[in-house]
Amino acid sequence: MVLELASNMGRVPEAPDLAESPLSIRGLTVTYGQKPAVFSVDMTVEPGKMTAIIGPNGAGKSTTLKAALGIVPHVSGQVQVFGKPIDTQRARIAYVPQRASVDWDFPTRVIDVVLMGVYRELGLLGRLRGRHKAKAMDCLNRVGMREFAERQIGQLSGGQQQRVFLARALAQDADLYLLDEPFAGVDAATEKAIISVLKSLRAEGKTVVVVHHDLATVTDYFENVFLINTRKVAEGPVTQAFTAETLQTAYGGRLATAQVDQLAQAVG
Repeated sequence: MVLELASNMGRVPEAPDLAESPLSIRGLTVTYGQKPAVFSVDMTVEPGKMTAIIGPNGAGKSTTLKAALGIVPHVSGQVQVFGKPIDTQRARIAYVPQRASVDWDFPTRVIDVVLMGVYRELGLLGRLRGRHKAKAMDCLNRVGMREFAERQIGQLSGGQQQRVFLARALAQDADLYLLDEPFAGVDAATEKAIISVLKSLRAEGKTVVVVHHDLATVTDYFENVFLINTRKVAEGPVTQAFTAETLQTAYGGRLATAQVDQLAQAVG
C-alpha cells in the first residue's frame, strides 16, 4: 500500500490495483457551508485487512465514510467498491453507524433489528422464513446477545445496542464492513467482543474499515491505518504510516510530544 505524507509525497511499494480494492476513493471533497470538511481525499483500502481511519476531532473521519456511502452529499469525487461504482455494489457492503445517530426509542425487538440484515436477500416480496431467523440468532450468538433476542432495543445498554447493530451487519454476509466509531462509549467487555468478531471477519477474508478514536489500541487492533485532518495525511501499514511524524502532522499540537513518541514506539 502507498504511504503518502502531506509533507513528503515520495512513494514506497506500489498501491493495490484499484480494481482489487474493496474501497477506492478519489478526489473526495465535502463542504459544510463554505468550509471544507474533507478536501480532495484519496484512499485505497487493501483487501482482507483491518484499516483504521484516525485523526483529531473534526478531521473528517466519519464524514469521509458517510460521503463515500452517499449518506452525506459530496462536492466532488469518485467512489468505487471492488473496482465498480459503489451504487452497483451495495449488496457487498455492511455499514454500522455511530450509535448516537440511531433513534433507540423506536419500538422494535432485538431480533427484528438483526433480521433487517437479510432484507436484501429477501427482496421486496420475500417472506421471512425459519432459516432467516436461525441465521439472525446465530449472528446474535456471535456477538454474545442471543439471550436478548426478544428484548426491546431501547431497553439495552449502549454496549449491548452496539453489539446488536454489529449482528445486523453480520447478517448481511457482506465482503466489506464499514464501522463508524464502534468502540465509542462502550464497556470493556463489549469492546473485546467487537474486536474479536472483526478479527474473525478478517480471518474469513473480509475487509474491515473502522473510524477509530483510541490511538493507544491502533497497533493492537489494525494492520493498516489512514490518517486524516481534512486532507489525507498518510495511509499504509501501521508499521509505516503510524509514526511520530504522521501523528504530529495529523494532530499538530493536540498531542504531547511524549505521547506521540510513546505511540510511535509501540509500533516497534
